[in-house]
Amino acid sequence: MNILLWHVHGSWTTAFVQGKHRYLIPVNEARDAWGRGRARTFDWPPSVEERPIGEIRDADVAIVQRPEELDRVPPGLPVIYVEHNTPKGDVPNSRHPMADRDDLIVAHVTHFNELFWDTGGTRTTVIEHGIPEPAARWTGELERLAVVTNEPIRRRRVTGTDLYPRFAHVAPLDVFGMGVAGLTGTRITAVEDPPQHAMHALLARRRAYLHLCRWTSLGLSLIEAMQLGMPVIGLATTEAVAAVPPDAGVLSTRVDTLVEAAHWLLEEPEAARRLGARAREVALARHGLDRFLADWDRLLEEETCGSR
Repeated sequence: MNILLWHVHGSWTTAFVQGKHRYLIPVNEARDAWGRGRARTFDWPPSVEERPIGEIRDADVAIVQRPEELDRVPPGLPVIYVEHNTPKGDVPNSRHPMADRDDLIVAHVTHFNELFWDTGGTRTTVIEHGIPEPAARWTGELERLAVVTNEPIRRRRVTGTDLYPRFAHVAPLDVFGMGVAGLTGTRITAVEDPPQHAMHALLARRRAYLHLCRWTSLGLSLIEAMQLGMPVIGLATTEAVAAVPPDAGVLSTRVDTLVEAAHWLLEEPEAARRLGARAREVALARHGLDRFLADWDRLLEEETCGSR
């Protein structure tokens, strides 16, 4: 199958393009938001082809991830709208931009998102995340805590950036991702946008993974950390409560409880190892790549056959 999709969410797309199809990615000279082309910090197979949008005429289906993309989809293509994000604004009454449409289906990445978005009469489904298994494995020999996030300065309370100092008081805090370079604070180190494989190797040496987002969809970085075998310390919000069972980490809405958990895992490396092993087991079973691709193959077949 020939699939048109824009390079928007690099980590999700990295998993999606591991399938058996041909993936047509718009590219332009500026390599801007409408034509990034192939990823440069992720491992994408040769089946991902860059083309100017005007030259993409042989697609069978379009994967749309932003409302503005709809106007750029060639006429007549079936459309699957992938919703990566939690709703914003008047939660839980947020109307989805694709609400009450009969010409597409909305595929949510978490059951939490499907529950909270109001899509009206539009058909919906849920295909939970799946990822290629990271090559690195947790050792936890460094008594440091790790966070992976994007734009924590601009998004501050959304990403839990205001909570960082409380954990940096317990142990040095290493923050990986895009837009982290301007972070400041005692015992807080920012690592700006490392290649994915390099980041995994660095994460695996840290004692525990912090998931401090107040309001977000289930981040792929959390799943990656779990598959590495890292114990999780996180806010009990959104889909994290379903992704991290009690024997794989500590989740709470009480920050003091999470700070106490950080002390515990730093002082008890065997406890960290036990929780991390369970986190890896759970994440491999629930968020494996084979299941993810099989779910997408079924949906792609249903939508393209239905359109014919």
